[in-house]
Amino acid sequence: MTLVTQLDQLPLAFAERFNAGDVDGLLALNAPGAIFVPAPGQPVHGEADVRAALEGFLALRLPIGMTVRRAFAAGGTGLVVADWSLSGTGPDGSPVSLGGSTADVAVFDEATGWRYLIDNPFGTV
Repeated sequence: MTLVTQLDQLPLAFAERFNAGDVDGLLALNAPGAIFVPAPGQPVHGEADVRAALEGFLALRLPIGMTVRRAFAAGGTGLVVADWSLSGTGPDGSPVSLGGSTADVAVFDEATGWRYLIDNPFGTV
């Protein structure tokens, strides 16, 4: 898997793997101990729970759109803000319209590149 060497590319790597339905690829973008916040104020911890939450979004079978707004790094720690959206018709035929602005914390090291420590897709809520 390609390492993410630029912080502003992390959300785009997420979108690419999401749109491919690659849950293992999404999990590879997480640092050890990472948390995912699939709903405002409801973080999940641990690989099994993060996997389950990501699989819930992937089950919608809709592409995610992602636009990076800002990325700031200080040493091996970064903050990235991006706008995302999922919309269309879900597998059960109901309309789906989800979106938000992320506020994600990432960490970097030479061996693994940039990875999420806190993946907070509803970060500005």
